[in-house]
Amino acid sequence: MDESPPFEGPGQGRTRDLTQGPIARTLAAFALPVLGTSVLQSLNASINSVWVGRFLGEAALAATSNANLVLFLLLGTVFGVGMAATIVVGQSMGRRDMVMAKRAVGTSVAFFSIISVLFAVGGWLGTDAILAAMGTPHDVLPLAGAYLQVIFLALPLMNFSTLVMTLLRGAGDSRTPFLFSILAVSLDMGFNPVLILGLGPFPQMGIAGAAMATLISQGISLIALVILLYARKHPLRLVGPDLAYLRLDPGLIRTLVGKGLPMGLQMIIISASALIVMSLVNSFGSRTAAAYGVAAQLWTYVQMPALSIGAAVSSMAAQNVGAGLWDRVARVTRAGIAFNIILTGAMVAVLYVAAPLVLGLFLPTDSAAVAIAAHINQVVVWTFIPFGVTIVLFATVRATGDVWPPLIILTLSIVLVRIPFAYVLEPIWGPDAVWWSFAFGSAVALALSGAYYRAGLWKKAHMLDDDRPPMGEPPDTGQGLPRDRAQFPEGMETVSLSAEGPGSPDLPPAPKTPTPETV
Repeated sequence: MDESPPFEGPGQGRTRDLTQGPIARTLAAFALPVLGTSVLQSLNASINSVWVGRFLGEAALAATSNANLVLFLLLGTVFGVGMAATIVVGQSMGRRDMVMAKRAVGTSVAFFSIISVLFAVGGWLGTDAILAAMGTPHDVLPLAGAYLQVIFLALPLMNFSTLVMTLLRGAGDSRTPFLFSILAVSLDMGFNPVLILGLGPFPQMGIAGAAMATLISQGISLIALVILLYARKHPLRLVGPDLAYLRLDPGLIRTLVGKGLPMGLQMIIISASALIVMSLVNSFGSRTAAAYGVAAQLWTYVQMPALSIGAAVSSMAAQNVGAGLWDRVARVTRAGIAFNIILTGAMVAVLYVAAPLVLGLFLPTDSAAVAIAAHINQVVVWTFIPFGVTIVLFATVRATGDVWPPLIILTLSIVLVRIPFAYVLEPIWGPDAVWWSFAFGSAVALALSGAYYRAGLWKKAHMLDDDRPPMGEPPDTGQGLPRDRAQFPEGMETVSLSAEGPGSPDLPPAPKTPTPETV
């Protein structure tokens, strides 16, 4: 079997059943488009940085680095709710429960719409205060402010686009997000030099043009994606009575916020620590800040395999948790770790060899920042191998609804290790203390996450209050099909999910399964 069979009916968008098929091949097939999406997004950011650095100089490049950290922090505040919704959708698809899947879609859309608008307005008004609190260098501050204010206007579009794409992955579709990432990235890369330089009929906007290109590309891509999903009658689309789900359902909000908050806090902690590190780096001057920003651009490529595999593991594990296939959950995790070590290790090796050449694309070859960036890269880049293993372990644990331990582990490794290490040793080692803090933080995170995974407490977690079997359900006697291995008859994996009423698929939901004690 080359790929796991899809849940799809006539004329519908493709969703993939991740509870069947060979583990490694299915994981690779699902992760490849996710990796492609990450490559495109990182390539877009890098090319945009080349435009900014070449046309506007080091100060403008440092400005985008500071502003993008703020953006990452804001995206992290709603990231957790989107991930929680994705896990609910994935587990629901594993159980064939389309009612819960659509409820999660409607509530998360309503939540994202409200929060994104509030953040956009508040951020636009508070841009100067935010950048001042970061200790942004004075020569960078005006440029960063001009860039960040436009980014705040694009924030709702970026949030909503991210939500739609993660929900599609939860339903087993990683190909459609990849295709529309191609559209968004192509538009962004094309509009960047046009709006920065004012080519043709367009005005010369300078650094604000780079942000405006993001706004335009995200808007066009999102509209096109939504139109396509409805044209294909995607199973998760909301039509007719389903539109009643576009509200803040109290029960689901408790789940999405309660489970999403720890995942969002992880992003916030990462972002906040990056802001703290950036503040420390800024104290070394705009040249070191520009060098750090360029090195960080290269690190995004090194992290891409781990993040993509982690996203695939999370989606795949969630569906298998919903279906009760716990042996597959463990095998998915092992395959994810193996893929990460191989792919991330290869990226690290390539970057060690090619870094001096690549760095020259971002900065003038005679700039002293090139040598600084090369040194930063040599110290830090290898630490993303253990970091990637941690990402895979976190992805599996979170897929069950056990979301607090990854947050606690991440907090300990960053707040108690990385940041104190950098600040305590900075007077002795100088900037090297910042670069070596990455290694110590990654080592602690890997040790703690590995210990927690082996302990197995995450197997008892549940995402929703009704995830567990009804009280009084008879035990599995071993006769017939075990509850955690029940499969649909041959041919029934192809279903029609475009019923007229909300949550009324042709295929009834699979029975709920007990949470096993062991894998």
